[in-house]
Amino acid sequence: MTSPKLRKLAKRLECPVDEDGGYTNDRWTNRDLIPIPPDRRTYKIWSFCIYWFVSGACISAYSTGSSLLAYGLTAQQSMACVVIGAVITGLLSVISGFPGEIHHIGFTVVSRMSWGMKGSYFPVCLRVFTSVWWFGIQSYWGGQAVNLMLGAMSPSWKHQPNKFATSSHITHQDFTGVVLWYLAYIPLVLVPPERLQRPFVASSAAFGATLIGLLAWAVSHAGGGGPLFKTVNTASSTPYSMMLGITSILGSWGSGTIGQSDWVRYSERRYYPLLSQMFAAPMMITVCALIGVVVTSASSSILGEIIWSPISLLSAIQDYYDSSSAVRAAVFFAGLGCTCAQLSINVLLNSVSTGMDMAGLWPRYLNIRRGAYLLAAIGIASNPWQILASAATFLSVISGLGVFIAPMTGIMLADYIVLRRCKAKIEDLYNGTPQSIYWYKNGFHWRAIVAFVMGSWPFCPGFIMILIDPTSTSAWVKLFNISFLVGLSIGFVVYLTICTISPIPHVKEGLNYLDDERFCKNVTGEPTTSQDDEYKNDNDRDVKDVEISAVIREV
Repeated sequence: MTSPKLRKLAKRLECPVDEDGGYTNDRWTNRDLIPIPPDRRTYKIWSFCIYWFVSGACISAYSTGSSLLAYGLTAQQSMACVVIGAVITGLLSVISGFPGEIHHIGFTVVSRMSWGMKGSYFPVCLRVFTSVWWFGIQSYWGGQAVNLMLGAMSPSWKHQPNKFATSSHITHQDFTGVVLWYLAYIPLVLVPPERLQRPFVASSAAFGATLIGLLAWAVSHAGGGGPLFKTVNTASSTPYSMMLGITSILGSWGSGTIGQSDWVRYSERRYYPLLSQMFAAPMMITVCALIGVVVTSASSSILGEIIWSPISLLSAIQDYYDSSSAVRAAVFFAGLGCTCAQLSINVLLNSVSTGMDMAGLWPRYLNIRRGAYLLAAIGIASNPWQILASAATFLSVISGLGVFIAPMTGIMLADYIVLRRCKAKIEDLYNGTPQSIYWYKNGFHWRAIVAFVMGSWPFCPGFIMILIDPTSTSAWVKLFNISFLVGLSIGFVVYLTICTISPIPHVKEGLNYLDDERFCKNVTGEPTTSQDDEYKNDNDRDVKDVEISAVIREV
């Protein structure tokens, strides 16, 4: 038996509960998993515009053109791919965010509808696994941005001989930058998601100024857009290469679209996210990618080499101007913008969403904040600099795991929107017993599992071939390269077909809105204990008042 001290310690380690909450921390529930109550819905239209500035205007989006031009497309064709992919991303974000917009629940809870109460662990664990590695890589890039600032303040620091062993694949300067970046990241996690708008505004302003500054410098000094806009098409098949480019855009933001409910659930009113996702998402992705192509092209005319990373480009600019004081100041503030961008993108796409996924695995002891800190610890322990330098195959594996997001997205959309017509039985999403309509068979939904396998297996041969020979161009590899659109479509159609042949029981049960009176800080839909006590106390006071009145009359 557990000793009283250990039981007391375990109780103290449990996640905090709202004082007026009608829920308890158990296997399925905690404060970050329940439907967001009205007092925590703080996101307005401009909030989601800022969300997409952070997500769409980042270092990854800036470098998008490098992969598209590598497919043999011209700069103009590449930008057409970006526009089409960005518009589809916006549409998917709107549709995938419906559960959060309507019922104010996140992806972790939404997965229980289509996968079953226990089966939902699979998509959650897959997101956690991929996020751990990408968090580490994004953090390393953030550390490089910090090191850029240190080099701008002290050129001697920038040109110091590396004090670490070559086999470590990281310089002591970059390692120092990673440590300082983490020191800035830790307090940012303390801010609850519903209060992150202002930090995101500051980050967006800083990185936006960096992009504008780079664009103005490159175009003015090169006298135009540079040589990349004069390249010819070298693709063996232009339609396939453009489809490949569109798919790469969708794949880059795929995990963000499927997890839209994680953020949309904080919307103050319905339809607030729709306006920003339909316009802000395509615009930000397109503008940032276009700036990346223009700056890279124009700067190549000045520096004599093509540099796609803005961090590396800023470092080269400082060297080009011999570390003059004015350039060092410009590089410092531009590095600050890149640092802020990496802080925001990691909080946006990794910390909050993955923190909630971890909370779904162990709700009694993990919430978003604790999950984010655990993610940070694992992310730095993954040695991302080693992965980037010497583990190309493993990095391909992590990137390839993104193909499984596509059929998961198709299954979720088919289940929630088409079959359930945006209805959910909230109390059953937190009931891990056979009485829940989402329990299915022993907590697993076999229809989703079959649809996922059918939507994933066509890409496995190409996935394996690429790991063995990255230059392979077989038909399986070509199919793998356009996996997002195809996988989403297969998962969507197969799931609907299976559910037509074998209908889901109780699929029409639930409401297509959230009853705030029943489910405000409550997952059972019943009056909370505090409300019952208040009602009882009111009755006791009424009885005492009657008794006192009777005594007064007798006197």
